[in-house]
Amino acid sequence: MNSTASDDGKQDHLARGILALILATLFFAGQDAITKHLTTSVPVPQLVFVRYLFFALFALIYASRQRPLRQAFQARRPLTQLFRGLLIWAEIGLFAYGLRFLGIAEMHSIFACFPLIITALSVPMLGESVGLRRWLAVSAGFVGTLIIIQPGSGIFSAAALIALACALMFAIYNLVTRKVSRDDSFETSLLYFGVVGFAASLTVVPFYWEPLMPGELIWLLVISATSICGHLLLIKSLQLAPAVILQPFNYFILVWAMIIGYSFYGEVLGTTTLVGAALVVGSGIYIARREYLVARATRRRPRKALYPPEA
Repeated sequence: MNSTASDDGKQDHLARGILALILATLFFAGQDAITKHLTTSVPVPQLVFVRYLFFALFALIYASRQRPLRQAFQARRPLTQLFRGLLIWAEIGLFAYGLRFLGIAEMHSIFACFPLIITALSVPMLGESVGLRRWLAVSAGFVGTLIIIQPGSGIFSAAALIALACALMFAIYNLVTRKVSRDDSFETSLLYFGVVGFAASLTVVPFYWEPLMPGELIWLLVISATSICGHLLLIKSLQLAPAVILQPFNYFILVWAMIIGYSFYGEVLGTTTLVGAALVVGSGIYIARREYLVARATRRRPRKALYPPEA
């Protein structure tokens, strides 16, 4: 195969990976829209339990197709995996609770700052190096977050702190996932995600369980299906394209959230929120580009400095 054909094949894989991720963000945004609808009548712990029930089954089936389940459950960092599973379980529940008080687009506008938190916390938690330009981008992104939530103003909503807490929890979850991935396989991490969350839900849901109406049950099945489809597409995208290239396209979830929020809930973001969101997203995209350039420079010069001077 000549180099041109090889390059064309690589570009095709990248395009398919990006498309898979964009579709995954559409499923996740749809999932949040249904969650917002259900939180008006279904207790959040019950909603989270049903989601985890189906996701745990999906994780077990997926992992068993890759390797024997006994091997997949053997984590080298079991306590860290347990903490990671509990953290994302709590974040999912808190996010669903926050949707009771905030619009989908508003929730995601604030939540979009999580890549900036990842960059800031990667220094103390993972010992990574972050250059001046990326620190400036992180600062700009946090300014954008402050513009959105407007602390101290008359229109400030305490519910915005829920979205901010979710972003912090999700950022820590990503950093812990990055750490365990050095020793544990993807299948192991997926299993701990699903099984630990399901087990945690089992301890809480009996205190909140209420009879479900037929319509609510259907929506719960739909939300479980969107979660599984979204994760399948996410897995596929990571198989086709590097994470550093895919990262900016995660922000499509904010676009879908705005469209769905307006179409089904009549949500309209104000100018201030849009300006803040643009700062957050722009900073995140810049950081993703810098990480890509750093990773490329590292591959090309493995024996030289890990980061170029301009990082």
